Amino acid sequence: MAMLHIVNKSPFERTAFESCLKHISVGDSVLMIEDAVVGAMQNTRFSAHIEQALQESSVYVLSGDLAARGLSQERIISGVTAVDYEGFVDLTVECDTTQSWL
Repeated sequence: MAMLHIVNKSPFERTAFESCLKHISVGDSVLMIEDAVVGAMQNTRFSAHIEQALQESSVYVLSGDLAARGLSQERIISGVTAVDYEGFVDLTVECDTTQSWL
């Protein structure tokens, strides 16, 4: 049963992001939205955690939220996939359940 984990808080301000990464299972997906998109940037203290998660799970970032924060898709961690709102909907359909991390 694949789960979609949705994180919306910046990992630099809250612990929800780290908690999410500790609870994902093989085959789960993580979607970073709103302020959480900063966690997808290369060369931060969270990069290694994301790279580890990518070994067994899929990691996505909402492209509109990257753009709204002036962040470039070229600077996201290799293996993280940028999706638009349609892609967000597709992820919710593909996964059996969702978990929002607040």
